[in-house]
Amino acid sequence: MDLVADVLEVSGVRGTVGARIEAGGSWSIPVAGCTTAILHVVTAGSAWLGLEDASPRWLELTVGDVVLMPGGPPHMLGSASGAGAPAADPATAARALESGEVIRLGSQPARTRILTISYGCDHIVRTQVLGALPELVHIRGDQGEAGFDDTVRMIGRELGHPLLAGRAVLNSLVDVLLVQLMRAWLPTRPGHRGTWLGMLADPLVRSAMERLHAEPAQPWTTTTLASALGVSRATLSRRFPAAIGQSPATYLTQWRMDLAAVRLHRTQDPVESIASAVGYQSAPAFNRAFARSHGVTPGRYRAERRGDSR
Repeated sequence: MDLVADVLEVSGVRGTVGARIEAGGSWSIPVAGCTTAILHVVTAGSAWLGLEDASPRWLELTVGDVVLMPGGPPHMLGSASGAGAPAADPATAARALESGEVIRLGSQPARTRILTISYGCDHIVRTQVLGALPELVHIRGDQGEAGFDDTVRMIGRELGHPLLAGRAVLNSLVDVLLVQLMRAWLPTRPGHRGTWLGMLADPLVRSAMERLHAEPAQPWTTTTLASALGVSRATLSRRFPAAIGQSPATYLTQWRMDLAAVRLHRTQDPVESIASAVGYQSAPAFNRAFARSHGVTPGRYRAERRGDSR
């Protein structure tokens, strides 16, 4: 059981290629109004990123560097740190980010090339990986997991020499890139206690969560889960919330409701079969649990989500 892959799949995290920046000389571009996670890949040259709430305020990026901002905060990309460089029109920048256009900046031939990627997810799903990450994750080109730099180079080649189905190839590569970024960054930052990623630092909690994910319909209690892991109930009761900020029972209920919400939205499965699949012996009991979690009954939730997606 790969917990990170499981949560990325259930929460529907998918990458989409956004603006392609080609810049030379003195330039800058504002990036604002993002409702999704945003990632920049420097495929050639160098740039500076300015983020008011980050430390340091200005971050130098060189070829191969990748920066992920899970909350999509307003920021600036430019040829130098600080203000003063000619700025792209905000409306033009926003349109390029949305449509994936090439935006050319500066008065000199392009030496810097940056690919912007947005990552969307289903925010109804409460178990999220991106939400557990800090405001800014920076991986240098020479710091990544084996294969990370290969993916960056492949993206650069696809952009520089477009071929058949290039957009499909790029959208697949950007999903791979997100996983490789997490592989490179997570082992270097152990301080995730109290978040979903806290399970990475505690093998017992990780094993417990793997059991819950593998068999969500089982009638787990803290006692039976501890017994399956060969530890005392007291040990599991102490270490589980210390790692992720939730008790085993609370986490299991949340995960069951996430699985149910996804199936209600993405499938035509009857409510009764979804209830059974996530561990409820009766539809009324499932309806009550789902209504407590989401504020509406499963049937109403399904109708509303289907209406929103039309």
